[in-house]
Amino acid sequence: MTSFSSCDHALMARALRLAEHGLATTRPNPRVGCVIANGDRVVGEGWHRQAGGPHAEVLALRAAATDAHGATAYVTLEPCGLHGRTPPCADALIAAGIARVVIASEDMAQRGGGALDRLRAAGIVVETGLMRDAARELNRGFFSRIERGRPWIRLKLAMSLDGRTALADGRSKWITSEAARADVQRWRARSCAILTGSGTVLADDPRLTVRVSTQEPSFIETVANPGVAEGPCIDRVPPLRVVLDSALRTPRGARVLDGSAPTLFVHAADARPADERFAQVERTVVERHANGLDLGAMLGLLAARGINEVQVEAGPALCGALFAAGLVDELLLYVAPVLLGDSARPLLALPALADMASRWRLRTIDERAIGDDRRMLLRPANHESE
Repeated sequence: MTSFSSCDHALMARALRLAEHGLATTRPNPRVGCVIANGDRVVGEGWHRQAGGPHAEVLALRAAATDAHGATAYVTLEPCGLHGRTPPCADALIAAGIARVVIASEDMAQRGGGALDRLRAAGIVVETGLMRDAARELNRGFFSRIERGRPWIRLKLAMSLDGRTALADGRSKWITSEAARADVQRWRARSCAILTGSGTVLADDPRLTVRVSTQEPSFIETVANPGVAEGPCIDRVPPLRVVLDSALRTPRGARVLDGSAPTLFVHAADARPADERFAQVERTVVERHANGLDLGAMLGLLAARGINEVQVEAGPALCGALFAAGLVDELLLYVAPVLLGDSARPLLALPALADMASRWRLRTIDERAIGDDRRMLLRPANHESE
């Protein structure tokens, strides 16, 4: 078993912080950072900025120039060995004369590329697994899509202290504070898609767009490392708006039809648009079941489009259906210090339980104050994300 030094840990941690700069810009690619060092002296570093652009290793090698010869490259994800939109990074590392490559996490998407075998055949020492969990956490959506065939699903929920999300008539603006609503924008920005249902469109007419600049220092924040230093950001592609509307009942003039962001409507095969209102959006069909559209098939379609992370902002019926089907990976829950009463709407519409032993268990990943509210990140206790 490889024994990594304190220097190795410090330099991989630096590479992970670099990778975080790509939170909102690399989709559908993973977020990757690279540090090249001679001993503890950093000679080059880089992070992947955008799909189609140079990878982290190439940018770090450019910065290191001839100092890369005989150095160690710390990379948060297995270097690519396949020809895609850019040449293989494994070949660039070999050509630069790198002596050792330390990798945080392997990448199943690269299994056919033979990158690690080529590096070793070139006489390069290859070591894997340093800070693996942190590297996978940073790219949980990418790994979900590659390894499970579906995106990582995050429910964004806001509730009162008594577990209510809206008044009995559906009014919910605003349960949480302005600070909490701004925080939601940052979670939207890191998502590949924002998903809602037609019921929410009819009730709230949401925009489902990102209204925060990735140039803001406060944007670059992760649950694991909220203090990461700001870095340069590039223009990002807006998250895909996904609307589950089985009968295509979204009305003319709805904000999700305004063309301001790429938008996909998912509906049943027998639904027919009444007029040209859906002209500026894309539509796709999934099978309708007794309880609604096939949610698993819908997520498979999103994965095929390169969607890594989906943020669900919907009502209790759709959120409850996803949760009951075992398709939810985490809950982003904002709790406001207010009470709405027992006639207000519940957080999730879930099937009745036969006994307490059947209750759904969650584990807390993170909890912190956001303005006057509390933000909790929770995951199903039996969730398998590794």
